[in-house]
Amino acid sequence: MAWKIELDISRCCACGACAIACMDQNDIDLSTGVRPYRTVFREETRRTGEIRYYSMACMHCDNAPCVTACPSGCLYKDPETGLTLYNTQYCIGCHSCAMACPFGAPTFGPDGKMRKCDGCIDRLRAGLEPACVRSCTFGALQLVKADEDPVPPEHSLVAQCRELAESQK
Repeated sequence: MAWKIELDISRCCACGACAIACMDQNDIDLSTGVRPYRTVFREETRRTGEIRYYSMACMHCDNAPCVTACPSGCLYKDPETGLTLYNTQYCIGCHSCAMACPFGAPTFGPDGKMRKCDGCIDRLRAGLEPACVRSCTFGALQLVKADEDPVPPEHSLVAQCRELAESQK
C-alpha cells in the first residue's frame, strides 16, 4: 500500500514536536553537523500579513528527481509503500540528489553519505505511524493512503507543491 505524509498548513502551529520526534527516532545529533530531516518554517505573506507554518521533510515525490539524479542507485522508490528510500552503502557522496531535489531534503552526515526522511519505514512496517505524525498534537501531519486527499487543497502542502511542479513543466 502506497503512503504519503500530508501536512494541513491550517493546523500547523510551529511547535516543532515533529522535528524533535524525527531527530529522536533517527538519532540525529545536531552537534555533529547533521541537519534534521524535518524542519519547521514560518512564512509571512506581504500582501495580507498572514502567517503560516510549514513542517517540511522529504515529499516522497511520485517521480522523485533525486532518484533519477542518483548515479549510484543509493536512492530508490519502495514498491510496497511508495516512499523514496535510500541505502547509504551505495552513496558516493556526489550531492547529485541534493541538487535535483526542489525541497532540499537530502542531508549529508560527517561520513559524506546522504541521509533523508525515510517515512519511518521500520515503524510503518511494524504497523506504527511515522514519529513526526505520532507526535503532532494538532493533527497537522497525517499518514494517508497515496490515493486519498483528506486535506482541502488550499490547506495541503503536498497539493501546493504538486501544483508548483506542474506549473514549472
